[in-house]
Amino acid sequence: MSDATTNLLLPYILAAQAQKHVTHNEALRLLDGLVQLSVLDRDLTAPPGSPNDGDCYIVASGGTGDWAGWDLNVAVFTDGAWLRLPPRAGWRAWVEDEGLLLVYDGAGWISTTPAFLQNLALLGLGTTADAANPFSAKLNAALWTAKTVAEGGTGDLFYTMNKEAAGDDLGLTLQSGFVTKALVGLFGSERFRLAVSADGSTFFDGLIVDNATGIVEQPQLPRFKAYTNYDNYVGVGTWTKIGLNNTDYNDQGCFDAGTNLFTAPVDGTYLFGATLLYKINASATARMRGRLVLNGATEIRGSFGEISATHVTLATAIWLQTMVPLTAGDTVELQGYFRVADGYFAADHTSFWGCKVG
Repeated sequence: MSDATTNLLLPYILAAQAQKHVTHNEALRLLDGLVQLSVLDRDLTAPPGSPNDGDCYIVASGGTGDWAGWDLNVAVFTDGAWLRLPPRAGWRAWVEDEGLLLVYDGAGWISTTPAFLQNLALLGLGTTADAANPFSAKLNAALWTAKTVAEGGTGDLFYTMNKEAAGDDLGLTLQSGFVTKALVGLFGSERFRLAVSADGSTFFDGLIVDNATGIVEQPQLPRFKAYTNYDNYVGVGTWTKIGLNNTDYNDQGCFDAGTNLFTAPVDGTYLFGATLLYKINASATARMRGRLVLNGATEIRGSFGEISATHVTLATAIWLQTMVPLTAGDTVELQGYFRVADGYFAADHTSFWGCKVG
């Protein structure tokens, strides 16, 4: 007959045993340590300096001192001494400093978090999920990393999102204070879109990629083409701003036909060009010049040009083109000049254009 119980190894009181209370009290101490087992820590290899009666620990590998040889055992401080409780398969322990429930599998303490979670209705990580957001997470960082070849994976990582039909929406909503500031994805079509908003209700498409061709659109890109519908007379020896009173297009309203100025809406690199068509007044030796001017004062490097040969009215032309970095609010204007004789910059074919390229 055994002198201890099968599962918890509690000592039996034997027949005709003297000092029966000793055996009984030993069994009670074991029960007190094991039932509803909760340990303070599982990372210590040496006993703490000033334990309280009833303190429990799972001894980490490499136990020393009073815990030498007690690796993975439960150590209970009772009656001024450490009591060793060797675990058996199925024992459960709550680790207080980690808020984690462990189970002993016969070889080590493992987490009770299940290896498989299937068909959950709601899952909240750090927050409460609801019907509108069945999966919800409240955290400061998240990591997705590929399973390596050495781990039995491929080393690749794909994150797949799918919508039912072309007319449905699929995308990422980026918010600040729960107000949507940007949308990225396929919205109402299969074209990729990046849209932004200041208030969460009015959106502007910053980028659209046609899924059939790969052609990229930038609907909000600052760009314009302005022209004059009248002949601009310019005298000799004076740089004169060309009056460009019409536009073929003027995205973002960046060109003002009243002031004949392009104004940069945002910082960036801009590409500009111009065509200056000559129209005779009295002499064909006008020596036509053109340039682009920054903020009404500084000639933009690379934008100057001149034709010095004998001019042919409504045929002789100068083409200007340059690229320049601008700060929001900078202005650019087209100026013309005649060096020998006066003349006109002809209607319709005298134009000025530009766009943001970077």
